[in-house]
Amino acid sequence: MTDLLGNMTRTHDCSQLRDTDIGEEVVLMGWVQYRRDHGGVIFVDLRDQRDITQVVFNPEVSTQVHEKAQAIRNEYVIGIRGKVTARPADMLNPKMSTGAIEVLAEELRIFSEAKTPAFQIEERIEASESIRLKYRHLDLRRPKLKQNILSRHKASMAARQYLDSNGFTDIETPFLTKSTPEGARDYLVPSRVNQGDFYALPQSPQLFKQLLMISGFDRYYQIVRCFRDEDLRADRQPEFTQIDMELSFVNEQQVMEVAEGLIVRIFKDVLDIDLVTPFKQLTYDEAIDRFGLDRPDLRFGLELCNISDIVKDAGFKVFADVVKKGGLVKAINAKGCATFTRKQIDELTDFAAVYKAKGLAWIKVKEDGDWQSPIAKFFTDEEKDNMRQALDMAPGDIVFFVADQPRITNEALGQLRNELARRLELIDDNRYEFTWVTEFPMFEYDDIEKRYQALHHPFTAPMESDIDKLESDPLEAKSRAYDLVLNGIEIGGGSIRIHSTDLQQKVFTCLGIGDEEARDKFGFLLEALESGTPPHGGIAFGFDRLVMLLCQEDSIRNVIAFPKTQKATCMLTDAPSEATTEQLQELAIRIAKPAAATDSPE
Repeated sequence: MTDLLGNMTRTHDCSQLRDTDIGEEVVLMGWVQYRRDHGGVIFVDLRDQRDITQVVFNPEVSTQVHEKAQAIRNEYVIGIRGKVTARPADMLNPKMSTGAIEVLAEELRIFSEAKTPAFQIEERIEASESIRLKYRHLDLRRPKLKQNILSRHKASMAARQYLDSNGFTDIETPFLTKSTPEGARDYLVPSRVNQGDFYALPQSPQLFKQLLMISGFDRYYQIVRCFRDEDLRADRQPEFTQIDMELSFVNEQQVMEVAEGLIVRIFKDVLDIDLVTPFKQLTYDEAIDRFGLDRPDLRFGLELCNISDIVKDAGFKVFADVVKKGGLVKAINAKGCATFTRKQIDELTDFAAVYKAKGLAWIKVKEDGDWQSPIAKFFTDEEKDNMRQALDMAPGDIVFFVADQPRITNEALGQLRNELARRLELIDDNRYEFTWVTEFPMFEYDDIEKRYQALHHPFTAPMESDIDKLESDPLEAKSRAYDLVLNGIEIGGGSIRIHSTDLQQKVFTCLGIGDEEARDKFGFLLEALESGTPPHGGIAFGFDRLVMLLCQEDSIRNVIAFPKTQKATCMLTDAPSEATTEQLQELAIRIAKPAAATDSPE
């Protein structure tokens, strides 16, 4: 059998050679990044996974090799044997790790030719995202995307090494499992053997990791693929990766300490940044009160101010009526921004409307201290003085107000806070601000379903002091949940779990899950809880989101090797695709085409 490599064995990758290697015979292999013909001498930038080395084909070294090199084009895969030489002084490239040397080729093998690529394999690229996703195998050759994948690998290895050194056991849990309500739609998989029945792909390993605690494995972890059939956005994918962990005999603080150690290790290994612990902590109520959101970005100020008490009897009825109906009036002072034009204010009003705000009131403070605003005339001097003091209003400022029900007021103004920070360039992209958000409500009320829903999941334990509220006032019950937020993005969430059958049934009752439904969906868990269950808790980190932040990307698609589009399709493989008639018959499935599809004209 003929060996395509012949007598070539790669001695170095394209990142390793330095001026200390001058005179050495080497063998390099990789892709042709660029080919340049300068007066009969051919220069090739040879690229592999790690970097680029310049290779020179000089007819004075080998006429035969030089002639063969004339056929080389971009993205050809080649191997060369040659000697390392110093670059001429006027050709040194300090921006390249190998910029002090070049390799004079004495032998050339062309392993594979390549068609002209759909786009240039280089750092800056003008091709649309859809084109890059269709040719993802080419896109992954680009330096930035390749570095993102390598950073992901470093983060994964850091996590594994840290968790292993802290006594965690890596245990795989099933992908084909039972559908259970966890807040998003399941991906269902039909069973051929048990026709008419379906598996569900796991939204998380939540129940299995609790079962592992009951089984006596007191420190579990897994870097695991999870699946959710939900609408997508920049930080969501239908299949995503979690760093998942669970611990027995712990409280919230102990879980958070372990989690902080993990994040510290990842940041050190990937970015060589030394994070300071412990991280800040905010209760859910404090986060909402000060920032409007339960995932606050702490890299800038612009905190919200509740002025409901100041305006509850104001002549401006919009504010007064909202307060009387149990709503909130809150404001943000954009210091020094009274120069905002009416067009800019209208844009911000439209932005707030996306989050259901019915309007965005504003007041500009002129240089003489007077107020410029359509609503200024409705306030008394005392109310104005109180607002000035509460909001630190000074000449040159503009204050924005939202008045509505608490959820809308906080969400709209919290999002407006982030938008103002972007527009005013207050965000330092090289700063990492962590905070824990704790003591979340156990439940929220769904106005459409007319029932309570778990804010995290049904297996989260309530605060010990709030257990009685599960029956008397469920919306006032706080949970033992905790989220880790980085720069306004939730990167991890967890809780202390329920380890009592009686308490678990109480929570199910709050959620409208009756005994029969509970036995049908969670009977295995309820039975296991009666087998001797240790107190336990855990956390799961969104690994894709974490790597996205490490790489300073704005989409998790840029840190996943083969991501889906916002329509949950794979441009590269054209998935999802239709099943064959034979496959459907084996599964006893009949496809009902949507009416719009069957009635559409040819």
